[in-house]
Amino acid sequence: MDRPTLTDKPLEKVAYEVKKVIVGQDGLIERLIVALLARGHILVEGVPGLAKTKAIKTLAQSIGGQFQRIQFTPDLVPADLIGTRIYNQRLGEFQTSLGPVFANLLLADEINRAPAKVQSALLEVMQERQVTIGRESHAVPDPFLVMATQNPIESEGTYQLPEAQLDRFMLKVLVGYPTPTEEFVIVERMTSPLEPPVPVISVEQLRELQRSADAVYVDPALIEYAVKITGATREPAKIGLDDIAGYVTFGASPRASINMILAAKALAALRGRKYAVPEDVRDLALDVLRHRVVLSYDALADDVSPDDILSRIVTSIRLPDVPLRDRPSRQEYGADRR
Repeated sequence: MDRPTLTDKPLEKVAYEVKKVIVGQDGLIERLIVALLARGHILVEGVPGLAKTKAIKTLAQSIGGQFQRIQFTPDLVPADLIGTRIYNQRLGEFQTSLGPVFANLLLADEINRAPAKVQSALLEVMQERQVTIGRESHAVPDPFLVMATQNPIESEGTYQLPEAQLDRFMLKVLVGYPTPTEEFVIVERMTSPLEPPVPVISVEQLRELQRSADAVYVDPALIEYAVKITGATREPAKIGLDDIAGYVTFGASPRASINMILAAKALAALRGRKYAVPEDVRDLALDVLRHRVVLSYDALADDVSPDDILSRIVTSIRLPDVPLRDRPSRQEYGADRR
């Protein structure tokens, strides 16, 4: 059976369902779908009231499958997330009760409110796609995606996410305020009865679409381009940006280069192509990198943000010249090798 492709428009239907509720936020919706296709977890940051949670919840409702929302709080414990073992007196044995993490789409709302033990439990399931309860490991459903939100302006009762966990998020998307026109439509829509979103694709279709995104061709020049961008976050002086070198304590890990290419393949597929182009990598570079760069105290003192540094880096590295073509055939590849 032929795999469905994005030319069949299934994800356009998903985007339409989301936009029946969400006004504007096209970049956020695109990034959420990219994360779905690339099997990557996504962190969404913005001040309260910008429909972060509603966008993620609406997206989940438009996809058939299991959806769970966990409201992270300071008193949350790992068992509330992954489950626990309960003694059954009637049977005289322990039984495993699985937690809400066992879903296809997990919404971790206000993730930075949970303490370190909960973050550690979530880190395992994000990386290994399994949880350990007692001495037994339990695999979560496939596909499995964590979509998390956090509030950047409130510090009371919050915990800073560990760098190791931040690195497991493929993308970090910043959500800004709507335009006056968009806000007018938001108020108009939210004060009237809303048509609820309905599932328009199944989990099986999503898996097939993920495999179609996997098959997108990436020229080696694009991989080299992604590696250059990631390398420049570690040593900006090597690309002539001596003035910002002191602002970076630690640059991005190789996981950033990997995720940049995986996300670019998904974005290319979403845009209807079977090959990635340099613009796909460039358009996602800030979303892939902004949470992986550790700034120095000098950057904080000078009010320099990760986006300020990354924008300079991305604009300083020239886009590679890549011919627009699909994946080469085996015969072409063999001829090139010879």
